[in-house]
Amino acid sequence: MIHRQHTRHMLAGLGLLATTSLGTAALAQDFNAEPPNRQGQSPAFEGQTRAPVLADETQLNSETIVDGLQNPWGMALLPDGSWLVTERLGALRHVGADGTLSDPISGTPTVDTRGQGGLLDVAIADDFAETRRIWLSFAAPREEGKTATAVATGTLSTDGSALENMEIIFQQQPAWDSTLHYGSRLVFAPDGALFVTTGERSVPDARPLAQDLGTHLGKVLRLDPAGGPAADNPTIDGALPEIWSYGHRNMQGATIGPDGALWTIEHGPAGGDELNRPEAGLNYGWPLATYGTEYSGEIVGAGNTTADGTEQPLYYWDPIIAPSGLVFYDGDMFPDWQGSLLTGGLRGQALVRLELDGTSVTGEARYLQDQGRIRDVAIAPDGAIMILTDAEDGALIRVTPAQ
Repeated sequence: MIHRQHTRHMLAGLGLLATTSLGTAALAQDFNAEPPNRQGQSPAFEGQTRAPVLADETQLNSETIVDGLQNPWGMALLPDGSWLVTERLGALRHVGADGTLSDPISGTPTVDTRGQGGLLDVAIADDFAETRRIWLSFAAPREEGKTATAVATGTLSTDGSALENMEIIFQQQPAWDSTLHYGSRLVFAPDGALFVTTGERSVPDARPLAQDLGTHLGKVLRLDPAGGPAADNPTIDGALPEIWSYGHRNMQGATIGPDGALWTIEHGPAGGDELNRPEAGLNYGWPLATYGTEYSGEIVGAGNTTADGTEQPLYYWDPIIAPSGLVFYDGDMFPDWQGSLLTGGLRGQALVRLELDGTSVTGEARYLQDQGRIRDVAIAPDGAIMILTDAEDGALIRVTPAQ
């Protein structure tokens, strides 16, 4: 099953291939000086945007564990310290702790790879060592060329070469003639329910459905991992039973916080990327309220930043960073980062760290601005930070403090 490696891969596995990046906020002292996309807007409360730049002079080593990944999107840590990594073109691969890269694992679902589609996130069961069970999210082809976010589950064979008994347990309704905004992060709640984030498919006629409780577009969903809605979901008049929260644009990052609550991060339009802590049954505003503008520069809807019955983001970015991947840092390697939120920046091309006081963002720093678009972020068992870079020659990179 082991793919013939480039010498680069093997050196990475031995720890001999490492590039050092100066991960200091000083490299990005001007990010708060950039003009906003939308002039004349004011945050709803102090600290909602442009938090102080953290005076963090931490220097980082970045070691490429494996490269040659085709637009990797999601990763999941296995009990033995190795990783499952998805590639958007449809491949699921195993990356050994020594940097070995498997051939594509057979049995993955059929995906639509147009636009922002493809094979997206991966998650594993808490008892994976016994059950070998995994979940995949992806852009599923549907009738008449339409697509929709879907989730499938199955088991990984004992030799790691194949997925077995794969079954689709969720399909976003309705499907749409769009290849954009699939959302698609998978996160398990402490009670075992499976959170799934979806996008509102971007195109003008689909966008308002983020407010339509009879659809799965632009929603956080809470599922039973075997399929169907999770027990004790909120009761919302007229809502599909899987819906947890609504009024979202395109959530590509999600994680469970130290408080046990779900946190999400979503792409806004030109300005207006958001950090939220979605609560059951609440409306997060899109497209009725946003701090961004259309990519053309036109206002979104009536140009409102607030709307009755909707929640404000905990934090927003204007200009955008295009966030993807989200995790709280809880390792030993970076003691000063304990409790910080880490996210990848696609447009921002950085590892972004947010310091928090409860749910308030009190500082922001950006690192690794020489690595390209960062699609996902995770924490290794020893406290190293793992990132996936989004490129046709993408990489899984291990980030540690410079000695």
